[in-house]
Amino acid sequence: MTAMTAARSPYSPADHSRLGLRERKKIKTREAIRTATYALIKEQGYDATTIEQIADRAEVSPSTVFRYFPTKEDIVLTDEYDPLILGELRARPEGEPWMDSLRYVMGKALERSEEEPEVTRLRAHLGFQVPAVRSRMFETMSETGRLLRGALAERTGRDPESLDVRVYAMAIIGCMMEVSMYWAENGFEGDLRDLMDRALDVLEHGLPTESP
Repeated sequence: MTAMTAARSPYSPADHSRLGLRERKKIKTREAIRTATYALIKEQGYDATTIEQIADRAEVSPSTVFRYFPTKEDIVLTDEYDPLILGELRARPEGEPWMDSLRYVMGKALERSEEEPEVTRLRAHLGFQVPAVRSRMFETMSETGRLLRGALAERTGRDPESLDVRVYAMAIIGCMMEVSMYWAENGFEGDLRDLMDRALDVLEHGLPTESP
């Protein structure tokens, strides 16, 4: 059985050099906990994997695991990508059409997920198969939607709490979630980038009148 490693930190070596020692240690601990969790889930399944086992494998205490991740579901789902993706979204040219900016940023996010294909598939699989993970996924994606509302408001000059912005932000989040679920439900067939482009096409142009 091959070892499964956690998704690598999205921070580049240059980013790491700018972080303080305490923050670098936090990132290292989070990665160790994720690595242990993914390996144990692959070996014995999600339900059989306990926080105590994760702590032992990661060589930390159970209280340390809970300090970084409130629940086992959070270990599977939490990453550091949201701030970086939002930063890239805000850095896009001011006059660029919003959907072009969104496609660019989604492409960058998928590039990073492709660096650890086993982890990407495991997370999607657990979201599809495990009700507790799926429920927590909805909660965490709602928080991502709240962050996205801020970026949308900056670009459009609208109130981030307005109905229009909230609906559009959560429509984007819905695209991301349904692509992941569809991919897992169908045995990971097809290219994830193509599926995301297809979902964004629906968001941009509406539901086609004829099946593709």
